[in-house]
Amino acid sequence: MAAGTEVEIEVSKLKDHPSNPVYTTSLDSESFSTDAEDQQDYVVKYLEKELGSDLKSLKNVGDLLEKLREENNVLEGQGAQPWMDNLGQMLNQVDTIGRHMKYLRCLQRIEELSAAVQQCLMTSSVWEAIRAVDSMAVLDTGLNQSGCFHLQDFLQETLHFWHKIIKDRLASDFEKVLTQLQWPIVTPPTQSLTPTANHQEINSQLELLVTQLLALQTSDDLLSQRALASCVTSTQPVSSVAPPSKGPPLCLPIQIMLLPLSRRFRYHFYGNRQTNSLSKPEWYLTQVLMWMSNSSTFMEEKIQPILERAGVTTSARVELCRGLLSLVQEKVASDASRLLYDDMLFCHLVEEVLQFEKELRCNQSYPAVLPGLLHLLLEDAILQKWLTVEKKMAVEKMDSMLSAEGAWSSQYKDISDMDELKAPDCAETFMTLLQVITERYRTLPCPSAQLKFLGLQRELVDDFRIRLTQVMKEESRCPLGVRYCAILNAVNYIYTILGDWGDNVFFLQLQQSAVSLGEEMLLGGLGVMDVGRLASLEGSLFEGLLALLDRLKGDMMGRLLEWTMREIAEKAKPYCQDRWLSLPSQYDLSTMSLSSSACPMMLCVRDRLLNLHQVLSLSLFQLAWQGLAERLDNFLYQDVILSNHFSDGGAAQLQFDMTRNLFPLFGHYCKRPENFFKHVKEACIILSLNLGSAILLRNLLKESEEEMRDWAGAGDLSPQSALHELGVYCLASCDVLILLNLRACRTGQ
Repeated sequence: MAAGTEVEIEVSKLKDHPSNPVYTTSLDSESFSTDAEDQQDYVVKYLEKELGSDLKSLKNVGDLLEKLREENNVLEGQGAQPWMDNLGQMLNQVDTIGRHMKYLRCLQRIEELSAAVQQCLMTSSVWEAIRAVDSMAVLDTGLNQSGCFHLQDFLQETLHFWHKIIKDRLASDFEKVLTQLQWPIVTPPTQSLTPTANHQEINSQLELLVTQLLALQTSDDLLSQRALASCVTSTQPVSSVAPPSKGPPLCLPIQIMLLPLSRRFRYHFYGNRQTNSLSKPEWYLTQVLMWMSNSSTFMEEKIQPILERAGVTTSARVELCRGLLSLVQEKVASDASRLLYDDMLFCHLVEEVLQFEKELRCNQSYPAVLPGLLHLLLEDAILQKWLTVEKKMAVEKMDSMLSAEGAWSSQYKDISDMDELKAPDCAETFMTLLQVITERYRTLPCPSAQLKFLGLQRELVDDFRIRLTQVMKEESRCPLGVRYCAILNAVNYIYTILGDWGDNVFFLQLQQSAVSLGEEMLLGGLGVMDVGRLASLEGSLFEGLLALLDRLKGDMMGRLLEWTMREIAEKAKPYCQDRWLSLPSQYDLSTMSLSSSACPMMLCVRDRLLNLHQVLSLSLFQLAWQGLAERLDNFLYQDVILSNHFSDGGAAQLQFDMTRNLFPLFGHYCKRPENFFKHVKEACIILSLNLGSAILLRNLLKESEEEMRDWAGAGDLSPQSALHELGVYCLASCDVLILLNLRACRTGQ
């Protein structure tokens, strides 16, 4: 009231002050009107008064205008600003008083809630006490952005004080009930949970306590989050490793149920206990899996129904597993950082973690959306150590497998239906090594980490290819030897497996990840078109390796066939030099026999085919006998047929040798072997024509050479048609003319 009175006094003083421009101006304020016409009339009268009707007085207009401007400036400088300043101060005071009132009301509310909690606890009204504590938690959330730090501290201390008292009381009662139910279950239950004499009373107490603890969850989560935040800001974390998603806090009943298991875990696997051994991570990993398994029935039969009736959708069994898993995560993170300089123990830890993860997901049905232990292996130092050790051990195994006594023999050589690929032991061991690496990193939750392992695998494959090439060069002096063929089988086996991997769903997913992440290690050197092919799944990440392996396979196969043909050609020299022109005609095919000069060649071909069939894989043998047939067809055509002249008897003998002896050697591997000897087969047809047909054909071909344009539209009389009627499709007209000239009985001049 005093401030209001002072303001009113100041306002009245300002209004009555003689220096107020409202009173000193020449323009009387009472003459002003809000109406525009009145204002206009006033101005006219004012001008008449000041200037009069004398036109000479118009020279005073400038002075009058300047006078009015000065008065206007004075008015603008005084006016209502002092009032506004006083009013602003007064409003600030009112706002300050209002905030003080709110502060006091909030403080009063805290005191009221605190007194209510105390009164409820004295009367054992737990539910009312929990509701009062929840109200404190809601009030604390509302004060987060207020800036009233002292008030917040006071509220948080009060909340923490009463929350701890209620939680401790409920936890104590809950632990007593759990003890009566024989919790924790640390050994496999011998029988189903049998009800005790007072089981109904115990179950009622259990449900009441679990429900009350769930009701206390809101304030518990709030205090836990604040404690975690203050811990993070005040201290550095022990490990930089953290789960990719923390998830919601464990529900309060599960937290209390975990306490005895946590105490056991820390007692046995920390400190100087013999069970706390860096070389035996399987001890604590297996123990936790056993606790999960042993407790599952209790959680599903006793706790889960209570949670469902309370409207909680959480799985009690999964919550317990999540709590136990947090103990293991802390332990593994600690041990892994201590084993970075011990390769053997580090590898053992990784193997045990991977096995634990597998059992956790499969046997315990732990949800895939929740983190397990694998994210711990993705920490930079640990992942890099894993890759380094993986490569080191793989290289050591490659050295040992290539130098082993049975490196180039197949372990399935005595089992025909399992030995189609005839992979030597070193190649099969190597691909098994790669497969084991794949199985280890397959479940990692990070595609970029998986791609690092894929890059390592590609590096190992290329290393093994180089080693095979080095061994092959040592054996290239004897390409028909068993070891050389075993190396060829190894190359083909790796090529086949990598081709299958390129179509595997897992590697296709990695391929998409590599494209989306732009992995330089895997995509380096590829053009835009190649990357586009990978993105559309037309290619594979193994294409470069497959091309190198295919080239090596082609080179080795070419060298193998070259040596085989060299041997066959040596055996065929007598056959090439046989007296084909002087052989008499034989009209009875039943009396004909294989040319004696052809026997060494035929035996060599037979033996080589049998040998290659025994030492090469099925797919390689298909390539080998077809390649051999092609080379042999060309050799016989060039060195036997085109290098000799043939009588009718010689032509008949050649056809008999080919169709009744050579072709059947390849008939074991295909239905129509003559199709792979097109030059020889068609040459035999031309050489065996009767004289009249040969003359007509020669004339036709000669005329076609001279009048090519006229014969082009001759229909059935064209040279091609005539040759096709005889069964000649491969040889050109000029080749047929050469063959006709090789006949002893000339077909015309």
